[in-house]
Amino acid sequence: MVLFFSIAEIPHRCGIKGNILFMTQPIFLIGARGSGKTTVGQLLARARHYPFVDTDRWLQDTAQMTVATIVEQEGWEQFRARESQALEAVTHPETVIATGGGIVLAERNRLFMRQHGIVVYLSAPAETLAGRLEAFPDEGLRPTLTGKPVSEEVREVLEQRDALYRDAAHYIVDAARPADEVVDAIQTLLRSGEVSEGYTHYSPADKDTLCQQDLPIREKPESSPLKRA
Repeated sequence: MVLFFSIAEIPHRCGIKGNILFMTQPIFLIGARGSGKTTVGQLLARARHYPFVDTDRWLQDTAQMTVATIVEQEGWEQFRARESQALEAVTHPETVIATGGGIVLAERNRLFMRQHGIVVYLSAPAETLAGRLEAFPDEGLRPTLTGKPVSEEVREVLEQRDALYRDAAHYIVDAARPADEVVDAIQTLLRSGEVSEGYTHYSPADKDTLCQQDLPIREKPESSPLKRA
């Protein structure tokens, strides 16, 4: 079951840093490799006059190693631990944060982003993602997860993670479009969130995690979907 809170029903006594739609909150961009998180993030940050941070770049700069080297020397488990640390370290108000494609694998990360900011899923078909990765390979930044050709790997990984992206997201945006159109769509959604008393999506786990003090919770009818553009 999906739970929804009216914005008016999220008081400051709730266990998050105020209203998640306050525009001082960071904006987390999530999605698969090739979805355009870095490109869109830079454009969105410029449009909103926010700093931009890429968690992978921050992690590599801090570790003085590429993602591929970290994985080779320390393994995926340690890389994921570093990734979580990076996410928390770069989270600041009024910041656009592009995350790694696997950031949602850890429930801790999904809850952290939902509690501390606005989460936007840049969604695109596997064919679009694969085409972008083949046209602009980033070898050394991200090692292969399966050892399979890009098109096969992207399809498999997206099938595994799409539900996690959707569970983590407050908004879903069609990222198959040009980056400037994606930014416009995000801006429209954020402006809508600022002025409306509408509903924002929460996963069931958020009920206990976000508010421990008898916050009124209402079930939104199935006909009212998660906001998307």
